[in-house]
Amino acid sequence: MMKQLLLLKHLLVVLNMLACAGMCSADERPNIVLIMADDMGYSDINCYGGAINTPNIDKLAEGGLRFTQFYNAGRCCPTRASFLTGLYPHEAGLGHMVYGDKGPGYHPYLNKQCVTIAEVLRDAGYRTMMAGKWHVGHKQGQWPTDRGFEHFYGIHLQVDSYFKVLPGCPVYHNEKMVVPPTTSPENTLHPDQEWYTTAVFADWSLKFLDEAAEDERPFFLYTAFNSPHWPLEAPDENIANYEGKYNEGWDVLREQKLARMKAMGIVSAETELSPSNCPEWKSLPEPDQKELAFRRQIYAAQIERMDQSIGRIVAKLRELGTLDNTLLLFLSDNGCCAEGGMFGYQWKKNTKANFADWRKQSGRSSSTGEAWSSASNTPFRLHKRWVHEGGIATPLIAHWPKVITEGGKLSQQVGHVVDVMATCVDVAEADYPEEIDNRAIKPLAGSSLLPNLRDRSIEADRTLFWEHEKHAAIRVGDWKLVTLNGTDEAKWELYDMNHVRTESNNVAGEQAERVKRLANQWTTWAQQANVLPWPQDRTTK
Repeated sequence: MMKQLLLLKHLLVVLNMLACAGMCSADERPNIVLIMADDMGYSDINCYGGAINTPNIDKLAEGGLRFTQFYNAGRCCPTRASFLTGLYPHEAGLGHMVYGDKGPGYHPYLNKQCVTIAEVLRDAGYRTMMAGKWHVGHKQGQWPTDRGFEHFYGIHLQVDSYFKVLPGCPVYHNEKMVVPPTTSPENTLHPDQEWYTTAVFADWSLKFLDEAAEDERPFFLYTAFNSPHWPLEAPDENIANYEGKYNEGWDVLREQKLARMKAMGIVSAETELSPSNCPEWKSLPEPDQKELAFRRQIYAAQIERMDQSIGRIVAKLRELGTLDNTLLLFLSDNGCCAEGGMFGYQWKKNTKANFADWRKQSGRSSSTGEAWSSASNTPFRLHKRWVHEGGIATPLIAHWPKVITEGGKLSQQVGHVVDVMATCVDVAEADYPEEIDNRAIKPLAGSSLLPNLRDRSIEADRTLFWEHEKHAAIRVGDWKLVTLNGTDEAKWELYDMNHVRTESNNVAGEQAERVKRLANQWTTWAQQANVLPWPQDRTTK
């Protein structure tokens, strides 16, 4: 008996040593910070050829890696569903938006056959935190704290306001409503400062980071800004920085941006601007030019203010001594938005002269419109909600000094937001579950970017899929098959993306067999991923 007790004692000592070794290993795992912009165009930020002051994002690029061929899902809810789960949007149950329920693939929430990054990392020993826009389920049981986030501050639905809290979109701290709809929300962390969502979400990100410093666990922070999504609302001091900058209009801006992108190597030297149906700037009356240039000023100011907030987050990581071993990813949920027509939503009373009143109207009171969106998505075709490049191409900046030791480089790796979960699982040495509570969890659709982060290894011939509002696409290697509003055989367009991605040279008529093969491959995926049948063809209760 004594011998058995002695053996048991030795066994417990060994197990304790192994547990300690495991904890020490866990302590050395990287922290993870994911930052998402909302409705920002591919080439808006300076380090992707833009004409907006983004020095803090630029510094991340200088010390990190810029991906030139990374994709989102084309719209806010589907991208966030895919980004958070590592599945295509319909596989996660949220193939459209968070209203209406058309059954599998088109729920207004994440289904139970997926897990979020927060759930996986929490179970792997990470502290999980989120600030900002959730937008993947707004009813109880679907909130961030129900899907793995231990700490949350933000809004469950859209955030179509910067200076106030809209009806139906109150602010929550964990499960508690802390800011009801109001025209004058209190900035609780900084009562002396005006409420501005971009700054407030950054404030809470900093608070969460300070609290995480008291925890021995590595941390995961997801900050989801609502900038630069409409309405056009920004602080006066940021707007003033762009006075006169856009007076030459969108035609000149597109040309200037393309030249910078070529010089940077973001796009190939052969790239030309995609066709545009926007009116020539010089054809517009001068009063209209002034008002439209002012709208672009505000849009740029929104991004500049977001950049300043990102700079604060990076400074906090540096202050806490965690920056070197933090993987930080920055990207956008979709391309720039053309909603509101050619010149955007614009109430007649909204003019530069009365911006003091206009800036707090919120909702659909103002937007950039199709013409400026084309400039934001330079050199690509179309916008948010479409799956041509202008809708789905996003900048992706990866910053991780401990691993990315040679900064300022470009990666040509083709990737998609489905890769973010796989990357987080990989770097965190976490386990992705096959089932939870006897519920099967769908296998990951993405691939880890870690090999590319380490030595820029390229995974060739990726196969990626898209669908949103019957706009469909598949990319296999350098070939992309894409369609507008339906998948009838005659609607498919085929493009060689090897050197030029502006989708201007449709070769579908010359490559009928390739079109048929890729279309069949897309259909097979769509049937398996809950894309088909289309929502209007379903019978749901």
